[in-house]
Amino acid sequence: MSWRGWGAFAALGIIWGLPYFFIKLSVQELSPIVVAFGRVALGAAILLPIAWQRGALRSLGRHKAAIFALALAEFVIPFSVISFGEKWISSSVTGILIAMVPLSIALIQRFFGVHERLGAWRIAGLGLGFIGVAALLGFGTIAGPLGWAGVACMLIATLGYAIGPLIIQRHMNGLDPYGALAASLAVASAVLLVPAVLSFPGRMPSMLALSSMLILGVLCTALAMLLMFYLVGHAGASRAAVITYINPAVAALLGVSLLHERLGLGGILAFVMILLGSWLATRGAAAHHARPAEAV
Repeated sequence: MSWRGWGAFAALGIIWGLPYFFIKLSVQELSPIVVAFGRVALGAAILLPIAWQRGALRSLGRHKAAIFALALAEFVIPFSVISFGEKWISSSVTGILIAMVPLSIALIQRFFGVHERLGAWRIAGLGLGFIGVAALLGFGTIAGPLGWAGVACMLIATLGYAIGPLIIQRHMNGLDPYGALAASLAVASAVLLVPAVLSFPGRMPSMLALSSMLILGVLCTALAMLLMFYLVGHAGASRAAVITYINPAVAALLGVSLLHERLGLGGILAFVMILLGSWLATRGAAAHHARPAEAV
């Protein structure tokens, strides 16, 4: 990658480690659906005027299905289930579980016509990563039915986050990112609008909750997704998803230092196994697209 690509990689690694901390703060006063809606609505409000001015919305007519799929896979489902899950598990464990995104992409990418050769090292990485997840869940960091419900939420979010970059790489390569992102965020806002209105709080949230929502929408959604589009276009979906090597470290550091969450030695070892497995699972030859017939 170019120096710009590495700069975007470093910035996104830090920015996408922040949401779990601010989601944890937001769901103390706001419902998970309101938190998810606030993120996508703020992102759409920022990007739609820019996309309109650039004329980036005019070229999206042939990509309606991909835009709707991206809205569901990357925004509606993950943002909602992560917000629900963080009511029951810590933000640091959330960030570590989301580190499974590269493993998920390596497993499902062929269904999207994106082929990368799986050698022995990459297969070993997949196995090590899943052992790390099993170790994380088995070291006592999760307790009770609600805790396991939170884990299930993160696994669903991980699958959505894996599908999103593959949709971008397979169906949106070459599109103006402002147009595709603005349209996807607008669709996500429309889908979440009615549930959010029905679950809106009866009194005004605190400044802490509102500030957290602002950071989630502007920094962690609008800016972060522009950086992700840039990275997918320059490095491919699997390489771009390697950003999750950095995210969990940021999430764990914020959770442990500011929210006084506890990982323990077992959690830290599991975290290392997940990251090492993800690195092994995404190393090797660059991806290439299958021909249309092969993709089908």
